[in-house]
Amino acid sequence: MPPVVTQKNRGVIVAYVNEGKLLDERMIGEVGTGLLAAMDKAENGMLLVNFQGVRFMSSSMIGKIVTLYKKCKATKINLKLSNISSDIMEVFQLMNLHKLMKIYADEAGAMSAFEKDGWLK
Repeated sequence: MPPVVTQKNRGVIVAYVNEGKLLDERMIGEVGTGLLAAMDKAENGMLLVNFQGVRFMSSSMIGKIVTLYKKCKATKINLKLSNISSDIMEVFQLMNLHKLMKIYADEAGAMSAFEKDGWLK
């Protein structure tokens, strides 16, 4: 199974990260490439990255997420993240990334937010 699988849900590209530990540089590169490919598929300007199975994430992977955020912002893609484990969320909070990025407890919450933001009709 590829490290990132995408599907379309009501016009939103949802990228599922399928690796539990994002520590090895090769895997981080593959996940980063998969996330950028998912961004390219977001023709409606909406991308949701679901980290449901991810338990560990290196600082290098966090860097890939920040790069994705910047590219989405530059191309006017509304990026949301969901299902981040509490341990990883602590790191996001220490780095103030929770203030920069839109992070939701679960995929349903993120989809509702797209609706409330007026992105979904």
